Amino acid sequence: MGSYENSLFWKMAYFLVVEQDYHIVQMHENRQEMLLENLSNKSAQIIRMVHSELDWGSRMRRDIQQTAAVGESIRKQLVKRELTVINIYLSPYPPIDEYASYIKEPFYFPKGKRTKVSSILFSYGHMSQAAKSFGRLFSGSIEPAFFEAGSEEETAAYRRTALAHSLKRSEEDKKLFHFSTPFFSRMFIAVQVIVFLLLELTGGSTDARNLIRFGAKFNPLILEGEWWRFFTPIFLHIGFLHLLMNTFALYFLGTAVEQIYGRFRFLFIYLFSGFVGTLASFVLNDHLSAGASGAIFGCFGALLYFGLIYPRLFFRTMGMNVIVVIGINLVFGFSVPGIDNAGHIGGLIGGFLATGAVHFPTKKNPLMQFVFFVAALLLSAGGLYAGFLK
Repeated sequence: MGSYENSLFWKMAYFLVVEQDYHIVQMHENRQEMLLENLSNKSAQIIRMVHSELDWGSRMRRDIQQTAAVGESIRKQLVKRELTVINIYLSPYPPIDEYASYIKEPFYFPKGKRTKVSSILFSYGHMSQAAKSFGRLFSGSIEPAFFEAGSEEETAAYRRTALAHSLKRSEEDKKLFHFSTPFFSRMFIAVQVIVFLLLELTGGSTDARNLIRFGAKFNPLILEGEWWRFFTPIFLHIGFLHLLMNTFALYFLGTAVEQIYGRFRFLFIYLFSGFVGTLASFVLNDHLSAGASGAIFGCFGALLYFGLIYPRLFFRTMGMNVIVVIGINLVFGFSVPGIDNAGHIGGLIGGFLATGAVHFPTKKNPLMQFVFFVAALLLSAGGLYAGFLK
């Protein structure tokens, strides 16, 4: 492999990762191939760099088609309407047969034509044009000296720094998911199981009188001033299946939210979501109700807020699964009689607003937090006003 192309490969990797805030998605170091992502740069959301000797144009064409397929997969994963991929080849010499059309015109993934691949070839006879094309991706801010050959020591330094920066960022991303160990989520599991056993021992968890006695949401008693019934239904469940489903949801979902946001933020998110879920049910549903579903939907709201602040991480990890599960649950709630979907939607909104008010443990945004806090207060006040005056 040419030393110039190797030098330029790592110089561009350094430039993209350190100076342009690109994230290394994949890397095949032996083949010197790298896939980078920065969705904020609309002209180059995905950049693929390959340091390889190109022999035949047909091989280059197949490689571009495969790159488009990879780009389309990323587009779907990130739920993007369109995606732009820049394919950069670094080769000592160009292919020996026809290839000019592959770098002159962009290639679109055939199905839907929503993923566009534009190719740049750094090779003998193409260096000047390739440098201009690469520079235009970043508003022409790259000096001509950038494309000059560097020494082996400089190349090694660029390589070390780029990889170290990428590793540090990956570790920071991982820490976002493990800020705290679960405590309150597990405590709430124990509480709702204990309360369920007490219900069963004192008259049954499906007996309306017993549920009301333990604090289920019952509009006439709330209207008489028993305000605690906005909170106590969070820990009551009607039947074993109801308990089982919400316990599993709290075990997997609640612990994940508590690990991300920390114990006391989770405590606020969970209780406020449960309150808003019960409040929404109080306003829109006259039936007796109980269950942790509103608070659990608040955990979904917390994950949606995570997606708002960290969209790349959200969609690369749990994003589509969260959205699909929320959709399925809401559709199920609207189509099956007896499910209190008002409480679900209220909890979802409450969780989103509560999370915005407390934000992230290691990241502050006072103005945004204030806006979300005010919105949460207005939602609560509006719900109480509507519920007591309806």
